[in-house]
Order: sequence, then C-alpha cells, then structure tokens
Amino acid sequence: QVQLVESGGGLVQAGGSLRLSCAASGRTSSSYAMGWFRQAPGKEREFVATIIWSTSVTYYADSVKGRFTISRDNAKNTVYLQMNNLKPEDTAVYYCAVKMYSTGTYDYWGQGTQVTVFS
Repeated sequence: QVQLVESGGGLVQAGGSLRLSCAASGRTSSSYAMGWFRQAPGKEREFVATIIWSTSVTYYADSVKGRFTISRDNAKNTVYLQMNNLKPEDTAVYYCAVKMYSTGTYDYWGQGTQVTVFS
C-alpha cells in the first residue's frame, strides 16, 4: 500500500503560479513513477506529467509543456508540480498517483487538490 497526500492547490489569477506537493508513504520502494493528473468539471481525467523515480526522466502533456515542471525530493518521498503562467483552462482537481513496478499501472491515488485559475 502507498498513501498519497496532496497539498498546494488554491485560487490564482491567470498568469500566476502555484506549486503542488504530493507526499508519499508506505511501500514507496516498490513504486516506479509518480504522476500528476487533473480532472475538470464535466471532463475526463487527463494526464499532466510524470517522473520516474530511478532516473528522474520526466514526461508532460503537450498542454502544459514549458509551463509546468515536475520534480522530486527522494529524501522526503515527495513530488512537486510547479505550475507557471497558469491559464483558466488549467482549472481542475489535480491528483497525484503512483505507478508500481509490479503492475505498470497507476494503482494508488491521492484525494485531489483544487486549482482554480480566474481571468
């Protein structure tokens, strides 16, 4: 089992920045990667970014490339999502999730944190 706790969401004006955090606990040694996803009202959950624990290789959705940065702090078992130049279309509930070596899927999810961007 892996437990995830997100923080850092909030209300921000377009063009502003926020940093989300996701603290992991439990069987984190069995995790392959951690990702961020988001879900806007009435829309499907979508991939935002992911980072592989062992290599720090990162991947981003095209919609956030150049604006968002995913990073990690191994000592704290924490992953961050720095979001710059936010747009109203970034408004969503943001979730972090852990992909496990054993399944290759995102098996554990946080509770979500709301990000609202107003123009």
